[in-house]
Amino acid sequence: MSVEDILQAVEKILQDKPLASIQWFVLSQSWLGKTYSEMAEASGYGNNYIKEVGSELWQDLSVALGKRVTKKNLHLALNKYLQDNIGDRQNQIQQKSGEESSLEMVSPDFFSASKIEFPSGPVPLGSPLYINRPPLEELVCNEILHPGCLIRIKAPRKMGKSSLLNRMIAYAREQSYQIVYLDFQEADQDVFGSLDKFLRWFCVNVSRQLNLFPCLDDFWDTEMGSKVSCKIYFEAYLLQYIDCSPVVLALNEVHRVFEYPNIAQDFLPMLRFWHEQAKQDQIWQKLRMVVVHTTEIYIPLNLNQSPFNVGITITLPPFTLKQVENLALRYGLHCAADSEGTKHLAHLQAMVGGHPYLVSLGLYHLCQKEMTLEVLLETASTPVGIYNQHLRELLTLLQKEPELMSAMQQIIATDEKVELNAIAAYKLESMGLVQLNGNQAHAMCELYRLYFSQQLGKQNSANSSSTFSSNF
Repeated sequence: MSVEDILQAVEKILQDKPLASIQWFVLSQSWLGKTYSEMAEASGYGNNYIKEVGSELWQDLSVALGKRVTKKNLHLALNKYLQDNIGDRQNQIQQKSGEESSLEMVSPDFFSASKIEFPSGPVPLGSPLYINRPPLEELVCNEILHPGCLIRIKAPRKMGKSSLLNRMIAYAREQSYQIVYLDFQEADQDVFGSLDKFLRWFCVNVSRQLNLFPCLDDFWDTEMGSKVSCKIYFEAYLLQYIDCSPVVLALNEVHRVFEYPNIAQDFLPMLRFWHEQAKQDQIWQKLRMVVVHTTEIYIPLNLNQSPFNVGITITLPPFTLKQVENLALRYGLHCAADSEGTKHLAHLQAMVGGHPYLVSLGLYHLCQKEMTLEVLLETASTPVGIYNQHLRELLTLLQKEPELMSAMQQIIATDEKVELNAIAAYKLESMGLVQLNGNQAHAMCELYRLYFSQQLGKQNSANSSSTFSSNF
C-alpha cells in the first residue's frame, strides 16, 4: 500500500479527531520505516517532541481500533483493518451501476473542456486542479504558526513551489498575519551591485508592503555596516511599529541571489541569524520567514552560517501515479477511473517523470480531445509535439551556457549517473533537467533524454559536416 492509502485509512479511523500536520508527517514517515531521529533531522523538530507526537498518535489509533498499535506493529495493524473492511467496500461498489464508478462520481460537472484554463503559472487559489501532496501542505501551514520559524521550499522550475507558497500565504492571512512577498526575479540588475544597495532595496520593499514610510537614513550607519544596519532597521523600526500580529516574510526565487557570491555570503547568514534571534528575543518572534528556491546553494558557506540547515525544509516531489489519476479525473477524463486508463496514464507519468507542469499540460490537451494519449506520447519529443515550446526554451537556455550544454551531453550519452561539478549540477537541477544524488546527475525524465539526444545529435552532425566541408 502507498503512503496515500494509509493516510486515507487513518483519516477514516480517526474521523472525530483530525490529525495535525506533524502527526501526518510522523505517520507517513513511520510507515516508510523512518526512525524518530531521521524524522527529527528531516523536519527540524526535536527528537523528544517527535517521539511524543508518535506516542500520542499510536494511543489514539489503539483506542479507535480497540487493539494496541505501536510504531513497530503499524503495518500489521493497518493491513488488518483494511482487510476487515474490504468486504464492506466491495458491497458498496456492487450497489453502483455497472457503468458507473465511485471515482467518476467525484469529477463534478463544471470540469468541461471549455472552462479549463491552459496550464500556465501557479495554480489559482480555489482551483480544483491543485493536487495536494500530503503531508506538505499541512506541514507548512502548521509550521508558519511557530514564532520565529524559517521554512525553506525547494524544487526545480515548474514543480509547484509558487502554488504551495500561495496557499500557505492564504492560510497565514486567515490567521490575520501580515504578508510581505518579495520575488528576487523582479529586482533590477543594478540592485545586486553591492550588499549595501541590495539590503537598502530589501528594506524599502518590506517597508512599503507593511504600509510604513521607508526611513533608512535614520537607522543606516556605514560605520556599523550594512548587515547590522539592516538588522537595526527591522528590530527598532519595522517590527516595533507594526501591530502585534506576526509578519510572514516570503522570499521567492532566492536562487537568483546565489549568482552574486558577494551578496549571498552575507545575506543568507543574516537570515539564519534572525531566525536564531527569535529563540531569545521576543520581538523577532513576530517574523516568520519562508525562503523559496530552485536548487541547493552552490556558494560555499560555513555550516554554522547557512540558513539551509536550520528550520524546516520542504522538497516538492513529482506526482505519484495516483495523483496523476486524481488530476486526470479533475480534468474530466473519466477513463482514469478504470484499470486500462490507469495503465495509459502510467505511460504519461513515466514519460514526463511525474513533473506536475508536464503532466498538467498533457492532461489539458487530452481533455480538449485534440489527440489521443498514444499520439501525444509518440510525438512528445518531436517538433510537432505538445511539449515543443517548453523543450525549445530549455534548449535555448542550454545554448547560452556551453558548459551546461556539455554537461547535458555527458548525461544523455549514458544510462549511468554522471559526476558533474557542483555549479553545473545545481544549475541543471534548477532548470528541472536532471535529478541529483550529490553531484551525480541523470536525466529527470524520458522526455528530456529523448529530446536532447535528438537535438544534440543534430548539432554534432552539423558540426561534423561543417568541419568536413572546410577541409576541402
